[in-house]
Amino acid sequence: MKAYLILEDGTVFTGKSIGSKKEVISEIVFNTSMTGYLEVLTDPSYAGQAVVMTYPLIGNYGICRKDMEAKGSHTDGFIVRELARLGSNFRNEQSIQDFLIEQDIPGIEGIDTRALTKILREKGTMNGMITTEEPVDVSSILEKIKEYSVRGVVDEVTTKEIISYRPGDLDTDSNVSVTKKVAILDVGTKFNIARCLLKRGCEVTIYPARTKAEDILATNPDGIMLTNGPGDPKECTSVIEELKKLYQSDVPIFAICLGHQLMALACGCDTEKMKYGHRGANHPVKDLETGRVYISSQNHGYVVKDSSVPEEIAEVAFVNVNDGSVEGLKYKNKKIFTVQFHPEACAGPKDSEVLFDRFIKMMED
Repeated sequence: MKAYLILEDGTVFTGKSIGSKKEVISEIVFNTSMTGYLEVLTDPSYAGQAVVMTYPLIGNYGICRKDMEAKGSHTDGFIVRELARLGSNFRNEQSIQDFLIEQDIPGIEGIDTRALTKILREKGTMNGMITTEEPVDVSSILEKIKEYSVRGVVDEVTTKEIISYRPGDLDTDSNVSVTKKVAILDVGTKFNIARCLLKRGCEVTIYPARTKAEDILATNPDGIMLTNGPGDPKECTSVIEELKKLYQSDVPIFAICLGHQLMALACGCDTEKMKYGHRGANHPVKDLETGRVYISSQNHGYVVKDSSVPEEIAEVAFVNVNDGSVEGLKYKNKKIFTVQFHPEACAGPKDSEVLFDRFIKMMED
């Protein structure tokens, strides 16, 4: 069955329908990873977005559910050059086509994803529609496409109840002794964030995004994690207000991606939308304290404005080597550091996972 991708600038791509047959309007973004398509599909940060994979062949090793970063997918759509029909891997449990159908994700294959990515890079991220209905009059639906915006996605992806894990859960080593208690404020967390803490001897409790700061602090955690997540950070006004209270506490805090942006907003910084964002597993970031460069996994469309960081509150700790954008902050006179990239990266790279060790040491000190 034919499928069509209609961009808000009027560009139309024609390909073949994959996954669900439903029609969807979404924000169209691209990811440059060569592997990890299941992790991309199950990353809650993609809620409200349809993902273009720039690597031309997707699905060649199938689906292994242990690699999922959430219980299900919140991705709106999936766009590829070619979808592998047969997963060739001893861990393969399901074809990617069947997974897309199961998760009700519409998609399109057979289009020129290189040309599409060049449009998004030159004109910036834009909305689009994936449909199996041939667009006879494109102009009549462009207004509907342009009206779409990503809203309310943090409430969509956050846990609805408090969840606790101990070493041994989530396929971690059960012989690791518990030495620290960490509270995770879930604005779109990935399983691997919890795994990275569990294997370092942490007992982990995950709280819904709208949990009050007082309720978290009442449990006397040794540290607090603020996670990745989807959408415009400025929309999360109630979460930002609670982070102001957490900032005033003496509890060590480590924040990733959206959590990094929210903590920055809580402390007087500003954020802005990027032209097309950073999404992939090959982004170099520089630690300004050590001079070391990490190759990082990233997924964000917003960034903390360098010029907005109050000198008395924080300093830029990491920068993106490619474009110089802020990739991390170190807060002064506080046990708080935050990064824009994903040190828990799954499927990789693992260069910056050592930042979890830094968080452990900060809690010990």
